[in-house]
Amino acid sequence: MHTVAILALDQTVVFDMAIPIEVFGRVRLPDGRRPYRVRTCGTQPQVPTEAFTIHAPWGLDALADADTIIVPGCAETAGPPPARALEALRDAAAHGTRIASICGGAFTLAATGLLDGLAATTHWTAARRFAAMFPKVEVRPDVLYVDNGQLLTSAGASAGLDLCLHMVRRDLGSAVAADAARLAVVPLEREGGQAQYIVHEHHPVPRGSLLEPALAWIEDHLNHDLTLEDMAARCGMSARTFSRRFREHTGTTPMQWLLRARVRRAQYLLEHTDHSVERIADQAGFGSATAFRERFKRVAGTTPQAYRAAFRSTP
Repeated sequence: MHTVAILALDQTVVFDMAIPIEVFGRVRLPDGRRPYRVRTCGTQPQVPTEAFTIHAPWGLDALADADTIIVPGCAETAGPPPARALEALRDAAAHGTRIASICGGAFTLAATGLLDGLAATTHWTAARRFAAMFPKVEVRPDVLYVDNGQLLTSAGASAGLDLCLHMVRRDLGSAVAADAARLAVVPLEREGGQAQYIVHEHHPVPRGSLLEPALAWIEDHLNHDLTLEDMAARCGMSARTFSRRFREHTGTTPMQWLLRARVRRAQYLLEHTDHSVERIADQAGFGSATAFRERFKRVAGTTPQAYRAAFRSTP
C-alpha cells in the first residue's frame, strides 16, 4: 500500500490539508481495495491552526516511511518552518520519496533547497514574494501545477486538487483517477499548464512617477489602436527611453502591460455584461474577435466563452 504523509506544521491551512486527505483517502481500485494509506504527521501531537487544533497521530519520523509527502501551506502569521521539519523533508527526498506542495506549501518546500534550479508554482498572489525569497527557483505563476518528477508544486488550493488527481493518474492510471475525480465532482482533464484564470495585477508603480499618469491614460484608451510611440509621447520620452523606464518600474514591457490590461478589461466585461465576443473584442481594443480569442486564451488559459461560463456574475 502506498503511504501518503501529510505534513502538519503550526498554522497549517486546513483546506490545503483536507484536499489530499479526501482525494487519496477516497481512491478505490476496481476490486474495491484502498491503494493509499493516509497519515497526518506533525512536529508535535497537537498542531494549532487558525480554526482549531489538529491531532497528528504520527511524528516527523513517519515521513521516512512515506512514499509521498504532501506539504500544505501555512498562514501568513506562521513563523519559518522548523529546521527539523526541513531536515526530514531533505532526508526523505534523498531516499527518493515523492514530495508535493499545495499552494503556500511551496514556501516550506523551497526552504529546504530542494527546488533550487527547478520550476515551481504557488498561489499567484504570493508569486512575487516567493520569487524574491527563493531566487534560485524558476517561478511559474501562470500554471495550476508543476511536475518535476519527484518534486511537485501546485498553485491555489483548488489547484492542489488537480495535482492530487494528477498523482493518482500517474500512480494508478486514468480510469482510477477518473473515478476519484467523479467523487470530487471535478473534471480530470484540467492540465497542469493551464493558466490559473486570474490575469495578475500590474506591478505597482511608485506614486508620483512619470509613468503613473501615462498608465491611467492607457487604461482609459484601451479600445484605441495604441502604439509604443503613443504611450511614450504621453511621458514626453522617446520610445527607447520609455521602454527602459517602463521595465525598470514594472518589470515588463509596455506592450505586454497593454495586452494584460486589455485581457483584464475583457474579463470584467465577460463577467458583468451580456455583450457579444465581437463587441467585447472592440471594447477592449483587440481589433477583431479572432485576435481577441487567440490572445485571451494565450494569457488567461481558456477561451472567452469558457471563462464567461465559469465566472459570469449573476444578480
